[in-house]
Amino acid sequence: MSEPTSLLLGLEGVQVVGVERRPDRTRVVDVVTADGGAACCPDCGDRSSSVKERTITTPRDIGYGPDPILLRWNKIRWRCRNQACERSTFTEAINQVPARRRTTGRLREQMGLAIGDAARSVIEVAAAHGVSWPTAHAAFCEVADRVLQQPQPVRVLGIDETRRGRPRWERDPDGRWYRIDPWDTGFVDLAGDQGLLGQVTGRTSMAVAQWLAKQSPEFRSSITHVAIDPCAAYAAAAAQALPDAQLVVDHFHVIKLANDMVTAVRRRVTWDQRGRRGRAVDPEWANRRRLLTARERLSEHSYAKMWNALRAKDPGNEILAAYIVKEELRGLLALARSRPDDHHLAYQFYKFLDLCAQVNLPEVVKLATTIEKWWPAVAAFIGTTITNARTEGYNRLVKQVKRAACGFRNLENSRRRIRFHCTRKQRAGIQIHC
Repeated sequence: MSEPTSLLLGLEGVQVVGVERRPDRTRVVDVVTADGGAACCPDCGDRSSSVKERTITTPRDIGYGPDPILLRWNKIRWRCRNQACERSTFTEAINQVPARRRTTGRLREQMGLAIGDAARSVIEVAAAHGVSWPTAHAAFCEVADRVLQQPQPVRVLGIDETRRGRPRWERDPDGRWYRIDPWDTGFVDLAGDQGLLGQVTGRTSMAVAQWLAKQSPEFRSSITHVAIDPCAAYAAAAAQALPDAQLVVDHFHVIKLANDMVTAVRRRVTWDQRGRRGRAVDPEWANRRRLLTARERLSEHSYAKMWNALRAKDPGNEILAAYIVKEELRGLLALARSRPDDHHLAYQFYKFLDLCAQVNLPEVVKLATTIEKWWPAVAAFIGTTITNARTEGYNRLVKQVKRAACGFRNLENSRRRIRFHCTRKQRAGIQIHC
């Protein structure tokens, strides 16, 4: 019965010699060493045949079914007979349970993947496997440090920020209060499968430039495009550290600026006409979602209902004018599907600026000024269709890890957990061995 039971246990290096069940339904599995190399001295490598004593250890192993299981390992302490070896005695050890280990390698791997890949909290995984928090966390660190590597050269780099904690107020030595708004900036491989390459504290140009400076010259020279949102700090850092890379502004954030412009016009018109905030009886409030919806997503009935209601209640047609500007900007960005030449693209951009000048609303002028300032990066998106969508997706995973951990006190642990969870696609199909 020992061979089938040993095969069922599946722990390489040991053989099952007996199984018993205690009154509390705990199954005790007695095993002995089956690895011939366990009798070799770890220092000199000589095989020993001199037994000093026998000892019993109970390393923690993965569970089998609902009932608890106790692994009882009967092993030998040997004497090393090599006179030139400094070690006098040693205890049997196998790959799954090295010397002075109280957990098996497969248990540590299982806990590490549960914490890293599944984004479960350390205390939850520790309780599920009957170990302490430090043991579960050390298992994750062992798995993560074995897998995570230095970032390799990338072609397209995505940069975006995520909030690391709630804003808080602190007092300086002069007694003045100042606000601390913690942020983390993440770097993502947009063209490959490396996922999240790293994080730095803050969202300043200095923080981004310092992270890029720490990378190898091959890493920096391989970057051809940098995708960001319209952030002056990131643009300055990219221009400083990556002078040969093309800056690309994500079109999602450009459209968001246009939607914000429409919302600002709608609110201002309501205040000017009614001296209060919008209510459900106001047509501009009732159609607020239609104003932010793309024209092709609106049915003819919904579009006509919005248009007629705003024409009747807004004598200056300011809201509809802002809506038309927003749709024209969307049409300009949609040219990315046809990849126009530079001449045609410049002509369409001039038409958009001319429309903004004719509308001549403060909010529209502000939007046109912003688009004109960022136009080279916006035109780069139209020419390459590079977006920061993958970076935004990793931001969601970052927040998921932070919620599961209920916050981090140690910055190193935070970044290790986050990067491990955000590199699952890279490890897909690769088995992690202990």
